[in-house]
Amino acid sequence: MDASESTPVRVGASSVPCGHAIASEKWRGTDLAKFLQGKVKLVFEDGLGLVDFHLSNRTCILYITECEIVSGSSYKRRLVRFRKNFVVLELGMALLPVASQSEAAQLLFHLVQERSREGISNPFIRKKHFQLPDASILQTIQKIPGVGKVKALQLLQHFPSIQQLSNASFSQLENVVGHGIALNIYSFFTQ
Repeated sequence: MDASESTPVRVGASSVPCGHAIASEKWRGTDLAKFLQGKVKLVFEDGLGLVDFHLSNRTCILYITECEIVSGSSYKRRLVRFRKNFVVLELGMALLPVASQSEAAQLLFHLVQERSREGISNPFIRKKHFQLPDASILQTIQKIPGVGKVKALQLLQHFPSIQQLSNASFSQLENVVGHGIALNIYSFFTQ
């Protein structure tokens, strides 16, 4: 891994101003950059790491060409390096296929514009919704006396990890599952 790929995400990328995008220096002079000229304030920086673009609100884009997909090695290495550094976080990456750099530029433009508008939902961003938990976590929570599958799912909606569940106060638990089961859970973790 060379120095330019040492960090997957630029420090401070969450503070990209609305209507702006930070692009890797390799995109200077490309069709994509030319299309965005005048529509989005594109700032070129060297050393962005593994990502190609940073948008506002902590969104980054990795651009993978059809050639890279066919060869299959270089883009996979980039994704693996990206994931290694964020193994603790759930990435929630979305694959948005585009036919050309101009189509990618249009998509990028729309993403930047949507990010800069307050209160308008972005169709390209996944809505946060409850995902089914890992079976082992669900089974572990069901081992707590009085907690079945339904209550375990309710608990995981409010406390996504066992650590968060074990650190929850009695009143937090009571708000989710009621007094009796909250007492069982609280005593299970505190004894």
